[in-house]
Amino acid sequence: MTHEERVSRIERGHPDISLARQCQLLDISRASLYYTPVVSETDQQTMAAIDRIYTEHPFYGSRRIRWTLADDYDMPIARERVQRLMRLMGLEAIYPRKRFSLSKPDDAHQTYPYLLNGLAIVRPNQVWGTDITYIKLETGWCYLVAMLDWFSRYVVSWRLSSTLELPFCIAALTEALTTATPEIFNSDQGSHFTSHEFTGILLEHGIRISMDGRGRCMDNIFTERLWRTIKYENVYLNSYRTVSDAEHGLASYFDFYNNKRRHQSLGYQTPTSVYFKGRQQSLLQYKNDTVSLSKLSTITV
Repeated sequence: MTHEERVSRIERGHPDISLARQCQLLDISRASLYYTPVVSETDQQTMAAIDRIYTEHPFYGSRRIRWTLADDYDMPIARERVQRLMRLMGLEAIYPRKRFSLSKPDDAHQTYPYLLNGLAIVRPNQVWGTDITYIKLETGWCYLVAMLDWFSRYVVSWRLSSTLELPFCIAALTEALTTATPEIFNSDQGSHFTSHEFTGILLEHGIRISMDGRGRCMDNIFTERLWRTIKYENVYLNSYRTVSDAEHGLASYFDFYNNKRRHQSLGYQTPTSVYFKGRQQSLLQYKNDTVSLSKLSTITV
């Protein structure tokens, strides 16, 4: 296991095994549990600018971002530094290449084929998608994961974390599955979503697993659009100081996004109305089909 995966196994407040003993068993330093990366103020300003540029132009690589920083933000910077900060943020341009940290693959994990080519998405809970994005704070950053119903654009669940450890993804998935069970679950090939813990939950629920082609984040286009919406309508308008501040602000925004924000692609309905109306119609259709099959069976017999 990677260091991050070993850290994710730690159970704080375990009644029988102390943190020190857990660290010893997992061969990690106890200090690493409390480590917070230190980033200079200059790097933080540069990362904020990179985040805006990338959100607007996700097809920009380090070369274009470097020149945009110099021309539009008056931030002359070496390309190598742009690459380092993009790796730290987990950003990459949209074209086939090895992915950076947010979606770093693990060769020991099983990957699954992309199942959505040519698929007509016509009902709620047919396809869910997920991804992780970087959220800028005044003094650092945190990471956001969300479970999105592709048909209705309804955010089924989300979680925020100060680190890229696995548990916050598991928590978001577990919460989402208390609402419904999708037929297909789509993600990238990052180590979080290919981990045995994550895929095991999906398989236990009988969910078909779909994964983007490596370096093709546009395969998960609806989640990518969600990140753009969240950043422009909330994150960039609110300078969140701490993870707690961001969590409180995003909770209010997701309530607005699901229940009040009308989407042009949904005929100016809200995601909540489309999602739950569609679920009800699917349930009625299922009941009608079941009755029809029952009558057909009776006639056949």
